Amino acid sequence: MLTLIPYQKAYAQDVANLCHLAIQSISESIYSAEEKSAWSFAPRSAYHWHKRLSKSQAWLVVDGAISISAKPVCCGVINVETRFDSQGYIESLYVAPNYQLRGIAKQLYQALELWARQQKFAELTVDASKVSKPLFESQGFKLRHRSYQEKRGVIIMGYYLNKPLS
Repeated sequence: MLTLIPYQKAYAQDVANLCHLAIQSISESIYSAEEKSAWSFAPRSAYHWHKRLSKSQAWLVVDGAISISAKPVCCGVINVETRFDSQGYIESLYVAPNYQLRGIAKQLYQALELWARQQKFAELTVDASKVSKPLFESQGFKLRHRSYQEKRGVIIMGYYLNKPLS
């Protein structure tokens, strides 16, 4: 059974592994091996992910049917910035490769949007990957422009999208 829960520190290493595997499983017809390696050459540390997710609003989807170390397996993560000028910026959305195409990304996004509306955020923004762009567009986001991020000397193309919430 898949369940949406708030981020918990006990899942930091699981999130690190999930994000790395999600990136590495992207088809090379979408992002090259060089781009994927620059984006994530190895899982980031649990410390990195805990710091990143605890400084934002974050949710996980866990699979209660499978437990590792007495906790359900983490199969998806999303987070949104809640402070500074980047308030409402969706920083991360990843789903484990063996859980993709099951509506998990949509479930995570919809929980985030509901929360953002309750907080009276004016809009949501995201630098979407080529993979996540269709999901965000299906949820009412509009393309503002292409975006480019440099990671380890490699330029990775994506899309800057926004969605007014008022």
